[in-house]
Amino acid sequence: QVQLVESGGGLVQPGGSLGLSCAASGSGFTIYVMGWYRQAPGKQRELVASIISSGSTKYADSVKGRFTISRDDAKNTVYLQMNSLKPEDTAVYYCFTNFGSSDQGTQVTVSS
Repeated sequence: QVQLVESGGGLVQPGGSLGLSCAASGSGFTIYVMGWYRQAPGKQRELVASIISSGSTKYADSVKGRFTISRDDAKNTVYLQMNSLKPEDTAVYYCFTNFGSSDQGTQVTVSS
């Protein structure tokens, strides 16, 4: 079983930056895809970004040019660097892999 533990997040002013990380632990697994989705109150879950083992990435239109996803396969960790944050980026962010998604999530709040 693959477990995912997120870190990062918090409160930031509009225009600021935050970084998230998510480490996968377990044994005997190969992660093909890693990524992030977010859930804001009263809104549908949104796929924010994903990255596959080749390094190819995809982003939601709402975050293109502002967010950058990366991964370190040696550490089984995926990162999300978020720049030029907007209030509408406020949400709980969850990481996922091809083995499933995290249960906890991490809160990102963009507010002045």
